Amino acid sequence: VDSGFLRSPRGAVKIARAVVAFVTFVCFVASRSGGAYTALALMETVITALFFLLYLLKLDKKMRWLFWPLADVFNSVIAALFLLIVCLFAIIIKTNNGTLAGGVFGLVLLVLCVVDAVLLFQKISLGAPRGRNTPAK
Repeated sequence: VDSGFLRSPRGAVKIARAVVAFVTFVCFVASRSGGAYTALALMETVITALFFLLYLLKLDKKMRWLFWPLADVFNSVIAALFLLIVCLFAIIIKTNNGTLAGGVFGLVLLVLCVVDAVLLFQKISLGAPRGRNTPAK
């Protein structure tokens, strides 16, 4: 277990993303909103929790067949785009207060996705070698 990840800014953002995504999901479910709202919030909760566990358990170092930080950046960017569209619709249509609350929490989640993508992109060095085969300087 990587206890340093829990104390890092990336770990804090992942935890915040999972919590806000779950709150968004609960708001949409409680308001009996459409399937797209609840599906997006639930999917974002699950994917964020899986990436959190991946980094917490250091599985990204063991499963080297995919460059996980880049996959996480793509997830964050695509989630931000979907959240922008779906949550703006939820706020504009506003069938009830639960849908409005879910839309607002979704926009907060959008900001967290962008922050997560920026933090991850700063960590990625695409030109540098990675892993155990990195030559010593």
